[in-house]
Order: sequence, then C-alpha cells, then structure tokens
Amino acid sequence: MRELEERIRRDGIVEDGNVLKVDGFLNHQMDVELFAAMGREWARLFSREEVNKILTIEASGIGIACIAAQQFGVPVVFAKKSRTKNIAGEVYRTEVPSFTHGGVSTVIVSKRFLGPADRLLLIDDFLANGAALEGLIDLARQAGAAVVGAGIAVEKAFQPGGERIRAKGVRVESLARIRSMEGGRIEFC
Repeated sequence: MRELEERIRRDGIVEDGNVLKVDGFLNHQMDVELFAAMGREWARLFSREEVNKILTIEASGIGIACIAAQQFGVPVVFAKKSRTKNIAGEVYRTEVPSFTHGGVSTVIVSKRFLGPADRLLLIDDFLANGAALEGLIDLARQAGAAVVGAGIAVEKAFQPGGERIRAKGVRVESLARIRSMEGGRIEFC
C-alpha cells in the first residue's frame, strides 16, 4: 500500500537489531485516517471471505483492528497478555515469544468470544518472526474457528515469519513488505 510505504519512508526510524520505529503514526501515536485506509484495503482484499470477527493481540494491534473492523462491520476480539478480574470462566491460552520485548507471554481469550462458527481475520501491526500470528492461529484452532487470513500492516520480509505462516496455508496480506533495512535505508519488496 503506497500510502503506508510513503509514511514509513518519511517517519519510520531504523534502529539497531532490525527494529523499525513507527511509533509516531502506527503503534504509539496512531494516525486514524491511515488506519481507515488500511482497513479499506483489507476489506477489499478479504471481501469474499465472510469474515465475522477480527482477532488480534494486545496491545499494538488493537487500534488497527478496531478501525479495520468498521470496514467489515464485525467485532474485534483481542488476546490479552494477562488475566484480569473481568475475565471470568474458561479461556483459551497459548504461549507467545516476543521479538520486540523479549521473553514469553501467556495470552488468553475467553471461550465466550471464539467458537466453531467464527471466520477470523487476524490483524497485527508487524510480522517479523511470526510468533504472535502463530499464537493467534493456535487460539483459533483451540476454538475450532476458521482463520481466513491475516492482515499485517508491516512485514519484515527478510525475517522468517511471513514464510512460516504462509507455509501453514494461511493467506497473509501485508500492506508494506520490507525487503531490507540495511544501513538505515528501508527497501520495500
């Protein structure tokens, strides 16, 4: 998506360790108009998939998923990284290692919100090693839900996640695919 690529070129900051900071418009301060354009694009790409829920993971994917959900007219469910008092009853749970933060999180979704009738579109801000998407796919599997695809804002195509998720048969539509970030220069696929 040209608009997103241009914004990354203009405002993205490449840091050591293949970290791309897009916190000025994507995952700290959020450009809601850009999110709306992204949501329209995913709605176009997945228009035939009969999506009835969007599933994301806490926290950076939530804003993008909510705006995208408006285009589909469906609710958003997000996997929480900790159990809170307002989650009562049984939950699906899985372990998700984090590229950005390091360590492993146990993520959960209440069994009330996912089930076999669901056709899920997974939405997230980044795809690097694929751990977050693999966790969401595992939660969907536990619920008996169908994963119709994954909408990713930024994919680091030089890392193995996209290839791993696609090898599992999941359709991945990344709006900006980065080929390399060597020397602080961002090159798109």
